[in-house]
Amino acid sequence: MANLTARAQAGDREAYRALLVECRNWLGAYFAGKVPQQLRDDLIQDTLLSLHRKLATYDSRRAFLPWLAAIARYRWVDQLRSLYRKPETLLDENHAAWNDEPAIAARISLERLLARLPAGQAEAIELVKIEGLSISEAASASGQSESLVKVNIHRGLKRLAASIESE
Repeated sequence: MANLTARAQAGDREAYRALLVECRNWLGAYFAGKVPQQLRDDLIQDTLLSLHRKLATYDSRRAFLPWLAAIARYRWVDQLRSLYRKPETLLDENHAAWNDEPAIAARISLERLLARLPAGQAEAIELVKIEGLSISEAASASGQSESLVKVNIHRGLKRLAASIESE
């Protein structure tokens, strides 16, 4: 996909269309286990819109999928926040089968914890420990060296543990 992205950045309309199709397929699989079907299409469209807005900022020297995954993750978290804030009366019966309120609350709590950390530490923990990227993939996605990713994870987890214990 990196080749398609570079060509799309250069103004190749066919490459841009192909990139959107590839991204749509990847996002469908990415969101499949995270949101119910009735919400998935809107989330995919929101993510593609964000991709369109940020396409000029993509650095072709980096891996494309971690970059796309970061955009998708932020769109997903935004949707979780939105759902979490809606009054129950606004949710229809389709949402009744999707009882992920504990997961949403956990995600918001996790974000609050990560907000206590320096940005590099929070990002390294998010990419490796939560998103499941390898150290190498996280280094590419974050612009940190592999050793810095490891150090940031270690220091961040240590700081989080100390923060939690002091409460």
